[in-house]
Amino acid sequence: MRGRGISILSLALPVLAGIAYLALTGAPQSYALMNALAVLLASAAVLFLPGIESEKARRVLVVALIIGLFVPLASGPYVNGIARWLPLGGVILHSGALIFPAITVLAARDEDYAPPILLAALLAASLQPDAALGLAVMMAAVGLYNATRDWRLVPVAGIAFFASMVAGLRGELPAQPHVERILVHLAMVMPLAAFALALALLASFFLMAHTIAAPKPVRHALAGSLFGFSLAALVSNYPSVLIGYGAAPILGYGLALALARQTSSG
Repeated sequence: MRGRGISILSLALPVLAGIAYLALTGAPQSYALMNALAVLLASAAVLFLPGIESEKARRVLVVALIIGLFVPLASGPYVNGIARWLPLGGVILHSGALIFPAITVLAARDEDYAPPILLAALLAASLQPDAALGLAVMMAAVGLYNATRDWRLVPVAGIAFFASMVAGLRGELPAQPHVERILVHLAMVMPLAAFALALALLASFFLMAHTIAAPKPVRHALAGSLFGFSLAALVSNYPSVLIGYGAAPILGYGLALALARQTSSG
């Protein structure tokens, strides 16, 4: 139970700080309510999802998740030729933030196929195009290499870096208030609040990297993906995951933390 609590803390800390930010800056009340509901569902996933110990089952799941990354290309919606969102009923979720964290965990658990799994996710990032997902792939590969010293991850990280730069040139959209580049914008008007929000996100990164109940490759790859998404939000108009409005990254990292815990002994 302690391990589950740390996993929930690593997710809830930045999300709760983000909810405080939303309230402080006058965001619509529905934004805070949506994030609160998402973190409750994500916490339930960490606590109650059944384990997936079979290697075959994990590989079937990762294939399904990779296919999910490509769904926006067929389903839309398209904005200026960009398709990176999943329409689910009345909610539109960012596909990369929702799906890739779990892919990261499953790739880290699959020593043989980790590089091609990450490259498949990178292909989706390039086609959408989505520089944030590309940077998440790059940093997940870096984190996984740091844990395993698998040389095959070095070219994956290099290819992801250049693919992210290309995607950034093709796929930038106007920043949405309370969603994107939050730390950059907040630092201009409330530097202390921006510092506190950054500390909450940094604490989440270190908890994922060092304290959650999962093997080192899983921890480092998952923390790397969070760093990649967060880096994109600092340098361009991409969602500030976990601290800004958006259920997709909260649910995505909730599922990933559930899988990380489940497979720690598998």
